[in-house]
Amino acid sequence: MADFGEILQSTGEFGLFQKITLLALCLPNVIQPFHFASVFFIQSDPERHCNTDWILQADSNLTTDEQLNLTLPREEDGTFSRCQMFLPVEWDIGAIREYGLNETTGCRDGWVYYDTLYEATIVTDFDLVCEQANLLEVAQAVLMAGILFGCLLFGPFAESFGRKRAAQIPVIVMLIFSLTTGLCPNFYLYLASQFMAGIGVGGFRLNGVILATEWIGPSKRSWGACVAQLFGAGGNAVLAGVIYFIRDWRLAQLITAAQLAVVAIYIWFIPESARWLLDKGRTEEAKQLIVKAAAINKRTVPDSLLEKIVKKETEKKGGIIILIQSSVLRKYFFTLILAWFSLNLTYYCLSFNVGNLGLDIFLTQLMFGLTEVPAHILCIWLLEVMGRKVSLMATLLIGGFLCVLILAVPQGDAVAVTTLAISGRFFINWAGSICNVYVQELFPTSFRQTASGLCSIASRAGGLLSPLLNILALYHWSIPIIVYSSLTLTSGALSFLLPETRRKELPDSTHEAEGNRKKNPLKNHSESNEPARVTSTQL
Repeated sequence: MADFGEILQSTGEFGLFQKITLLALCLPNVIQPFHFASVFFIQSDPERHCNTDWILQADSNLTTDEQLNLTLPREEDGTFSRCQMFLPVEWDIGAIREYGLNETTGCRDGWVYYDTLYEATIVTDFDLVCEQANLLEVAQAVLMAGILFGCLLFGPFAESFGRKRAAQIPVIVMLIFSLTTGLCPNFYLYLASQFMAGIGVGGFRLNGVILATEWIGPSKRSWGACVAQLFGAGGNAVLAGVIYFIRDWRLAQLITAAQLAVVAIYIWFIPESARWLLDKGRTEEAKQLIVKAAAINKRTVPDSLLEKIVKKETEKKGGIIILIQSSVLRKYFFTLILAWFSLNLTYYCLSFNVGNLGLDIFLTQLMFGLTEVPAHILCIWLLEVMGRKVSLMATLLIGGFLCVLILAVPQGDAVAVTTLAISGRFFINWAGSICNVYVQELFPTSFRQTASGLCSIASRAGGLLSPLLNILALYHWSIPIIVYSSLTLTSGALSFLLPETRRKELPDSTHEAEGNRKKNPLKNHSESNEPARVTSTQL
């Protein structure tokens, strides 16, 4: 039986076929940050006052100042109340002027907003202010919950139905619910649409990377995860520019849907993972794809190699049970889960707090995106030079340390706080790319998707908890920083337990994954005149 690493040597480890596939799967990552537009670009406490147009029925010629003076109570500092109004009465205007109004109530007919940075946000459209202000964090949490559920749903789905379908269906889900989100008439339908869109985001981010990576050879495997993250960073930078010019969250959702419509057309032509097809015993389909990949790469697969691709005896599947039973894989698994949880918690705590760092929100978001670009470019190179283990430890420890330094900076120093936040996010994002590579290289094909899905669920749980952790800043601004920095530093130290997987073939069996065996199919093949053969558990 032919080893898949040997097959990739014949078809080309990173030829035109792999580059086209990778590009097709990475383009949606430019669009995905747009799903966060409505919860990133908001004013949580905009200038406003209660809508008191009821008094115009008594006198339609009142000036704005007269209307506010007659209908709104004042705060201790002399400004009009932003959450209270005088109780409406059925008096004529003369009686109102003579006796005045004393009984107050909450805003009954909504609010009037002014001096706002945006034309429309979910805060102003759905009145998420005063007693409803905490619903903003609920909106952020619901989106992250959808992403988490998408990982939970499409991880096992991909093991049974293939990487291709598990990447295509989420794109359609994102398209439909990006459109419905922009058209939602009320907050509760908005939450439902955001949750469903989040499912699509989580499903695609999980499966798109794995589909691309399983076609790439060991020498270029880091490109699969790092280029996907690189496109996402570019999307963050583009998002800042788009919102700067349109400043309307509904229009941003419709623009997102239009872009996803293009992706939804071409995504049906991406290839399935030949490695997954072979693992499922679908050898003829796998052979056709291998020959096609070789032809696009202008290579020829020897007939002798194709003859060695025979139906394998399927390895006993156990999914999470195998992960728990194997002490080696269990150690890898829980170390990666903690790393991914802590880095995502930190990443989104900083992201959701982008408007409170002190500098212009558009500039800060742009810098967030632009600084991620070199992080992912450097990641591709340093993963091959330094290896996976040292890179993960270094990025988590440095990122956590930079976040801790925020505690030592006066909160009024916006430049220093923003600089540390951007620098910490730079290394945390870098660590995310390394985890994406690591999780695929540590676990075998038979449950690689399950392991990736579970790790992604842990990471999305971190994202889900991030807006809730940020709420604790109401008690003291340092609490969120202490929590997420400590977790990041701890996970960085524990990463010492992981093995190095640089330039090693993807394991296809539990035995290979536990032994972290290094395979060099090309070398083994060249040292023997006989065709290279491996046991059925190696595929």
